[in-house]
Amino acid sequence: MNHFKGRHFQKDIILVAVGYYFRFSLSYRDIVELLRDRGITVHHTTVMRWVHHYGPIFKALWRRHQTAHAKSWRIDETYIRVKGRWAYLYRAIDSNGLTMDFELRKHRDYTASYHFLKRLLTTNGRPDRLVTDQYRATLKAVKHLIKQDYLSKSAHQCSKYRNNLIEQDHRFIKRHRVRSASFQSIRTAARTLYGIETMHAIHKESRKKLGLFGFSAYQEVDQLLAT
Repeated sequence: MNHFKGRHFQKDIILVAVGYYFRFSLSYRDIVELLRDRGITVHHTTVMRWVHHYGPIFKALWRRHQTAHAKSWRIDETYIRVKGRWAYLYRAIDSNGLTMDFELRKHRDYTASYHFLKRLLTTNGRPDRLVTDQYRATLKAVKHLIKQDYLSKSAHQCSKYRNNLIEQDHRFIKRHRVRSASFQSIRTAARTLYGIETMHAIHKESRKKLGLFGFSAYQEVDQLLAT
């Protein structure tokens, strides 16, 4: 599938722009300045449209080619500001710190926890250990899934200490949002965050492989689109 058909700019320019934005804590105007130094003139709203368009595409392609994960998982959510209100980014990583899944929700409640956990278990099977916090809605969702035989009761653990791994992993998202403009809708927030999370997941996988020449955001997204 040609994801660049009808675009005014060449594929390489778009991939550099969105790759840098998803990888680093840069604003749209920062990306415009970087491109201008390379002789390319583009408006910051064009970069924004690229980010909103390709974020979900990168996530879909990344999920399609995910490899097997460790059987010990950490589940948690972090706060994201959207138009003056809090939204909640649900995230899951394995014991090696590799990203398994993520989803932005308007509310932190039973419904959000249940659907996120059910999709995670349906996609990845039953874990040997599932570590969560003690938030009531999450515990209710876990109990329901145990009753439905998606998860064994002995696999679930509530441990703040064991969940430190994912708490530390949240920091990447928090750092990334420092320079960027605040989100104006849940739709654009989700599209942007999905691209950021996908790039973060690819970067962590690359570090595990210890590549000889380091990490290249452009090369990684180009390879992702080619698969």
